[in-house]
Amino acid sequence: MIPTDLVGVVQQVSTGALPGWDRVDELVHEAHHRHMADQSGTVADYIPILGAADPALFGLAVVDVTGGVHDAGDALHPFSIQSISKMFVYALAIQEHGHERVRDIVGVNNTGLPFNSVVALELNAGHPMNPMVNAGAIATTALMPGTTPEEKWERIRTGLSAFAGRELTLDDEVYHSEAETNQRNEGLGSLLSSYGRLEGDSDAIVDIYTRQCALNVTAHDLAVMGATLADGGVNPVTGEQVVSADVCRDTLAVVAASGLYERSGEWLFEIGIPAKSGVSGGIVAVSPGKGAAGAFSPPLDSAGNSVRSQLAIGYLSRALGLNLFASAPRSGVATEG
Repeated sequence: MIPTDLVGVVQQVSTGALPGWDRVDELVHEAHHRHMADQSGTVADYIPILGAADPALFGLAVVDVTGGVHDAGDALHPFSIQSISKMFVYALAIQEHGHERVRDIVGVNNTGLPFNSVVALELNAGHPMNPMVNAGAIATTALMPGTTPEEKWERIRTGLSAFAGRELTLDDEVYHSEAETNQRNEGLGSLLSSYGRLEGDSDAIVDIYTRQCALNVTAHDLAVMGATLADGGVNPVTGEQVVSADVCRDTLAVVAASGLYERSGEWLFEIGIPAKSGVSGGIVAVSPGKGAAGAFSPPLDSAGNSVRSQLAIGYLSRALGLNLFASAPRSGVATEG
């Protein structure tokens, strides 16, 4: 559910820095409190293990580019990263292969169709339209360096760990649950191969992709990962340069266009910041030069985006001035009325 009713939230602009530490902390807790009682949405169950998630869980975190951390609620509760992994693997692929090659192979345009659509692939001669849908993400995973599937997987795991600033581990239960119900992604992999759009064995690549989606993170981790993209590729907690500033720009541009699937345009129109969701209930939203918000709440809307996470981040976008398209007249400059 894209939040459109934000009555009482004073609109700030996206220029300058975030407010002071205490004010940001206050607003993060306010955003959490404001939406914790919302009962909208349904927990995903097409992956069996995800259907067992507690719908009451709700975590929220903001990390700014100076390394300031603000956690509220269940911000440290672990969950599988799912489709949010797509944006960070995409960043790693561009870092490895460059802007042009990855764009040519994967594409950057929104499909306007569900994230696991086969039709979108067929309509475009087997060319995945962007890396934020499953077909494009599988093609992106195939671009990761390594001569064996295990080498590729380890590059992904260590790369996403660098974004998070800590060692991320695989949730074996989630991985096996997904692997047992993975026929659609296996079909997408085979279709990509049939069009010559996939490098390597399709089943092995889909298995790696399944593992990357089963990495455990927290809302706190997502905020750190997003803040790394907000700070020109430097992890603001560890100080490590994970990817280049150019890679961050490319990644956030694609996420802005396609990160919330067929609701991406609505999200950008109403909230105005690049964001990526996952079916376990996570969302990360990035404000370049300022920081990032990470949220987690299992109940989803009909497009597969966490309801509470959208509402809380929508509140923070207004209250903290994160909307990239918001501006105000320069001080002392008259405006026509």
